[in-house]
Amino acid sequence: MSQGELLARMIRGLDKAEIPHMVVGSLASSFHAEPRTTLDIDIVIDPTPESLKRFVEDLPRPELYADADAATDALARRTSFNIIEAHTGWKVDLLIRRDRQFSREELERRIPVRLLGADTHVATAEDTIIAKLEWAKQGESDRQLRDVAAILSMNRDTLDHVYLDRWITSLGLTYTWERAKGLITDT
Repeated sequence: MSQGELLARMIRGLDKAEIPHMVVGSLASSFHAEPRTTLDIDIVIDPTPESLKRFVEDLPRPELYADADAATDALARRTSFNIIEAHTGWKVDLLIRRDRQFSREELERRIPVRLLGADTHVATAEDTIIAKLEWAKQGESDRQLRDVAAILSMNRDTLDHVYLDRWITSLGLTYTWERAKGLITDT
């Protein structure tokens, strides 16, 4: 199964369970800027306990594996759990939408796209920047900052800078934002 086929299966399952969702992470930054290889798919989801149970129960086993208890725990703690595709080892990280204003707004602003051959929703360029700045601030790799710089370089004239400034300030990301902007090379 290709990564695109896996994404399409996830989207069909989430839609069937009526779980709001959006692709985030490396696939989102690749959509908004320069494509890069990634070994997993990150999807923010906003399930109810019932819809999450339906989604996990409907996964075709043994091809796709998710631990039902880990999914339930992730929803209760608003963290994440994953699904593994048995034949390829592809991993899908399902991140429960955080309970805060930015995360609610981020999900509301998602945009419909065709990604890896699948019709889905992806986080906006602005929200991808903000999320990656948060990961970088938490000590994740400099790859997050390079992704931010790439998105900014490719979308400079179309980004909503007022929105970016509001959330970067509110979430305490100014220093990390300046670091990312410092990686931009004008060629």
